[in-house]
Amino acid sequence: MFSMHRHLRKCFAFRLLQRGSHSEVASMAAVSRAASDDKGQTTKVDVTSMEEVKSASTMSTGRRKGMVAAAFASLKDESSKDKSVASLLVDERILKANTVNELLSIGTNKENKINRKQALTIISILSQWSSIGKVKPSEYESDERFTGICRILGRVVNRSNTNLGSDRHAAHRAADLNVVLHVTGEDEASKLVANLSLTQMVKVLTSLAQQKNRSLTLLRTVASNITANSEKMNMKVASDALYAMAILNFWDTVLIERICADAQAALPTTTKSAVVGSIVTSLGCLRYRNTEFLESVAEWTLKNFEECRTQDVAALFHSLGMLNYPTSKFDELKKKALREDEFPKSMDYLTHVWSLVLLNAATNEQVDSVLRREFIEKLVNERRGDLLPSTKKKLLNINAYATASKDYKGSFLPPESTIFAVPLMYSKEKQISVHGMLESLRSLVSLEKFVKISMNTNMGFVIDAECCFDAKGNPVPIEKADSSCKRVAFMVQEFNEMCQGTEICPSGITNLSTTLLEKTGRHVVSLPYNEFSVSEKLLKRVQYIDEKLKVILNKK
Repeated sequence: MFSMHRHLRKCFAFRLLQRGSHSEVASMAAVSRAASDDKGQTTKVDVTSMEEVKSASTMSTGRRKGMVAAAFASLKDESSKDKSVASLLVDERILKANTVNELLSIGTNKENKINRKQALTIISILSQWSSIGKVKPSEYESDERFTGICRILGRVVNRSNTNLGSDRHAAHRAADLNVVLHVTGEDEASKLVANLSLTQMVKVLTSLAQQKNRSLTLLRTVASNITANSEKMNMKVASDALYAMAILNFWDTVLIERICADAQAALPTTTKSAVVGSIVTSLGCLRYRNTEFLESVAEWTLKNFEECRTQDVAALFHSLGMLNYPTSKFDELKKKALREDEFPKSMDYLTHVWSLVLLNAATNEQVDSVLRREFIEKLVNERRGDLLPSTKKKLLNINAYATASKDYKGSFLPPESTIFAVPLMYSKEKQISVHGMLESLRSLVSLEKFVKISMNTNMGFVIDAECCFDAKGNPVPIEKADSSCKRVAFMVQEFNEMCQGTEICPSGITNLSTTLLEKTGRHVVSLPYNEFSVSEKLLKRVQYIDEKLKVILNKK
């Protein structure tokens, strides 16, 4: 065999000297490599033959001399070319494979190791076979060879993470879908997702949520493919998909609407409240108001109330409160409000009463029950320390709600309570928006003389800016304002302070803030993100605020 290789190379060099044809160089080189590859052996360069040919080539012209040198330079790199040929052969075997065993055997061949692209092709073919029913995932998911192929895809992405240990190995064993996560940001991921079934694509979403991996490239690809898939989701799949989106704070209106539509269709035959509670909780977290679905859930809850778990009923009230949406069935629904002894933790009951406050549906008895000193002590004992800022804000909201109620005679937070010392900080996005509002307001009134900024209301939120105007519409220092003056609060409303969905509107928390300010005698200028943007020109922003001010100042 070795002598045959040597003979072929000599013939190759001789023909080169005779004709100097570049096309024949390429074809002869291909013949030489093919002769060796057919026997499964690697071609080795014969140094003696090279020297003989180099000696003969010195008698050729300069042009032929250069071509010979180039030819032998390519021969020196022949081993890498052989690898390319071997890779092409592997590609061909993958495409010709007709069974799971044939595919997995290719992936674990020790002589010709596959690369990541080939591993992805194998996974993609298996997924495609699964989607059309040719094979079942169980036929390959537990196979060690399949796990090995998954590792090939996982190595590159996890290069910087050396602490996965056995957890990583366990993840690979379950990963017919996790391979997609290992190639996020690449076109390969999109190709693979397109071959997954609806259930598998939802599993990709849940896997990303578990890993807190917010890869927008992959998320958008999955969202697009789920939306385009004609298969209907059952309640469990819909619940998992929406939960993953809530965890990742991933917004895709088309996908959310698709999930809600499928869930609504499956709702009449649903018997367990857990999946229903999960879906409404996720909608609340996403601030997404699909009013048609919420109406259906309220009706389903009333019909199946005896079978509903306490936490799922509480979840419905909480989401309705967050979404600022008392359904058409709410008068009947609020009669089902839960008692304190039905909750395992005091914090859960506080959240329930707070949800009713957001809906303007809390009774005096419910408000009093959470403002009592004994109840707050329970909260502190459960927390085993100082209350969280979010808990303090809820208590301040409820306390302000009680203060604004004319017929409330129950408990209040003591003025010296440390709950009033809760820190109220802006997010970076809110800071930018508030700064843009102040920049615009400066064109109408002097900020230094007439405007107070970031005023703590002791109601669980701050006023972004406040100023007073007399009966003629002239600004007046707040300290000198009397009862005839109009106090105006400017409130910037960011994206996460608004609800999306059927319509863009203030969330329950935002609406409560406006209501409480109005009950203190203030006029509120709301600046929602979809109407007032710092990206707009200053003149347009000033005109927007000026128009809103005129409406208030001209009102008698």
